[in-house]
Amino acid sequence: MSQVILVNGQDEPIGVMDKQEAHEKAFLHRAFSIFIFNDAGEMLMQQRAEGKYHSPGLWTNACCSHPAPGEETIDAAHRRLREELGFDTPLDYCFSFTYKAVFDNGLTEHEYDHVYTGKFQGEFSPDPAEVQAHASYPTSWIENDLQEYPERYTEWFKIAFPKLLRFMNNPSNASN
Repeated sequence: MSQVILVNGQDEPIGVMDKQEAHEKAFLHRAFSIFIFNDAGEMLMQQRAEGKYHSPGLWTNACCSHPAPGEETIDAAHRRLREELGFDTPLDYCFSFTYKAVFDNGLTEHEYDHVYTGKFQGEFSPDPAEVQAHASYPTSWIENDLQEYPERYTEWFKIAFPKLLRFMNNPSNASN
């Protein structure tokens, strides 16, 4: 089983724990979210595979995961892009935030989430165990769809996406 890095409210490591156990006990742990844009400024979205242990079939940003103990967050972000989507691209750090989301299956995401953006134009082949569909949309379309159909989206995306839009409009405003 994979392990996650437990952190305090300042993102300082305080231990490691099995990923499943951390989600069962709602312990704060380090994570990252990657938002990818194409040359037209459209955002890459993925629909999580039906076999995922939580939020199956929901739409979300390009890639999310956790760094392994001893792994730098940016290195984990690049690793997961390759594993989940089959490509890699330069990433820019934007901001971090914490959130807690409780799921119907008894698991809780309690994460200190590092947000990265990147650009990618081209063909790629997602891992079907991770991604059941993907599409690119203008952020204005996503914003409207998210307001009209929030049940289609992951809990963290509902929190991170508005923060990202604020950051893109005013980088000093991301944590509001």
